[in-house]
Amino acid sequence: MHTLKTLSLLAVTLVVTATAASAYDGYGRGDRIDRREARQAERIREGRESGQLTRWEARRLWYEQRRIHQLERWAKRDGHISREEARRIEHAQDAASRHIRREKHDRQSAW
Repeated sequence: MHTLKTLSLLAVTLVVTATAASAYDGYGRGDRIDRREARQAERIREGRESGQLTRWEARRLWYEQRRIHQLERWAKRDGHISREEARRIEHAQDAASRHIRREKHDRQSAW
């Protein structure tokens, strides 16, 4: 009887652990990517509002953000983001961050 309780408890623990693991997208990669995406979007909005970005600069940067978001959606199609997929997305985000900085500080203004 004691063995049966132990086996039942072990089975329940395994099911709970497997369920939690399947909901996990690989070491929080998706959350990190999403937070960075939100910060970059805010930087573009601030640049547009302050006049540091022209309409065309902002449009180009938004297009780049959309492309990165599509990369992320493609990576999540199987339920999680692999290390390689995260590296590819973060590389694109690094480039986008450099582009945002370059465009905000290029001495062109919207007015």
